[in-house]
Amino acid sequence: MVRRIEIAVIALVVVVAALSTGAQFLFFLVYLGILVIGGAYVVTRFGLADLEAGYVLDRLHAQTGDMLRASYTVRNTSRLPKFWLEVRNPSTLPVALPAEAVSLGPKGEKSWTVRVPLTRRGHFRVEPVALRTGDPLGLFESQASVGAASNVIVYPHVDALPAWKLPPALIEGSHAHPERTPHTTPHATSIRPYTSGDPYNRIHWKSTARHGELQVKEFDLEQTADVWIFLDLERSVHAGEDDESTLEYGVRLAASIAARGLLENRNVAMTASGARLGPLPPDRGPRQYQKIMQTLAAVQADGDARLSNVMVEGVGRLRRGMTAIVITPSLERDWVRPLTSLRGRGVVIEVMLLDAPAFAVQHRRDTGKPEPTQEIAQAEQRAARSLRHALAEYDIPWHTILPMEPLAGQLVTRRERRTAAAA
Repeated sequence: MVRRIEIAVIALVVVVAALSTGAQFLFFLVYLGILVIGGAYVVTRFGLADLEAGYVLDRLHAQTGDMLRASYTVRNTSRLPKFWLEVRNPSTLPVALPAEAVSLGPKGEKSWTVRVPLTRRGHFRVEPVALRTGDPLGLFESQASVGAASNVIVYPHVDALPAWKLPPALIEGSHAHPERTPHTTPHATSIRPYTSGDPYNRIHWKSTARHGELQVKEFDLEQTADVWIFLDLERSVHAGEDDESTLEYGVRLAASIAARGLLENRNVAMTASGARLGPLPPDRGPRQYQKIMQTLAAVQADGDARLSNVMVEGVGRLRRGMTAIVITPSLERDWVRPLTSLRGRGVVIEVMLLDAPAFAVQHRRDTGKPEPTQEIAQAEQRAARSLRHALAEYDIPWHTILPMEPLAGQLVTRRERRTAAAA
């Protein structure tokens, strides 16, 4: 913009001088300027004509730590060369897709591939290919967008938990079947879209009205040992930042436990207490895995509901033989009491305590912030001891999750931990 203003001022001065003096040399400069500026405009105006461009992503669903590969192709269908083109892909990915400067001859074509790491979970958007060209003097430029946008979902990392096992079911003689039964049983577990041949008495009318298309019920032969995961997303109780935060450790725990339960062919359900997130009904198989991972890819610590309220609302959904996994950094004790009523109903409980004070201390060390006062540190220690005492009083097992340590090493059963200590 500054260069355009400078050239415009110089051109105006030369034109005024040429008209005032009538000097041939000045008129020559005026004609030369008109030719150069006009040629630069024409080159830029037609610089993106007769071009074909596109990109292809090797995946639209990935996990944190994977590499995303994008393949580009730019083709010149004109008989005139394209001396300079900038090709870039705007996106919201954590690592930007690199731009490329290309030059194409008549009927030329160029293809290349770029790779970027997916360092953070989430729902991301890759915009259409943006093409830009200009003249050698930098007076004009032309831009165009080609193709369609793509949505990339990056699932949280799933950790292998070889030393930790889901608590056994309290249902004698029951086991999960890998497929739904075609027969009607008392155990209706999920719904699906209507297909030709489905009996009309299986239509679930409430879901049909909600979805706007016919939905039918699916059944299990027997009651199975479901796993229900409660992920606390109350914003006020989380600590840390980025990968070393209670939020990310909690999401990884939920993803790993859900994957473990689905691998054992259990029904897995989840309640994430964030904004606009409700319970995900129990189901199993690849479809449920995708639902859980897509949900966990988007969750944030943006909830206002206290864990005690979430537990009071959620305990009514739990039945005998289920396993309840609670993942929380909360130091309050009021959410422990709703769990005590579940033990008498045959529900197995296990708590994953994310040590919020330890995550906060680690964050302060990483960012160089001052340590908390002794009074605050002592109050947090008293709250943590009080919470653990309440869990021990009601005989509720728990695991303490600390920062900067692998999850697989922290989730060790008590028997294995005693064995390791004795060795």
